[in-house]
Amino acid sequence: MKICGVELKGNDAIICLMSLSDGLFSLPDCRVKRLTIADATDTEQLQKFQFDFAKLMEDYQVEHVVIRERMTRGKFAGGAVGFKLEASIQLINDLSVSLISSARCKEIMKNSHLQMNFSETGLKQFQETSFMTALAYLEQ
Repeated sequence: MKICGVELKGNDAIICLMSLSDGLFSLPDCRVKRLTIADATDTEQLQKFQFDFAKLMEDYQVEHVVIRERMTRGKFAGGAVGFKLEASIQLINDLSVSLISSARCKEIMKNSHLQMNFSETGLKQFQETSFMTALAYLEQ
């Protein structure tokens, strides 16, 4: 199963592709590490973001997208742009999307027998949250 972990941060969708086959995890190379939208109030840019994300998932034959859920209230609440990006990803036709909370990710990884050092993955540091999101989803 090939999935895409997504962290929405500001105007960026930071992604990490991961696959699980016969109990082995792999991190396929991806031509894009993040998709950015300059102006989330512009309908054309939002549609372009949605098209680009859908095309990327199609090109890499991603079966499922898992997004790190953000809080709607409180000190660590997500911004309006992030929720727009989340909705545009969720509304892509023929793409399976789910959300997973930070607390759920931590719980899954705490109970996991898998020991993985992020620095050995070859990913960029800013991709760590999307990596952990994907890993937690596959471990559940």
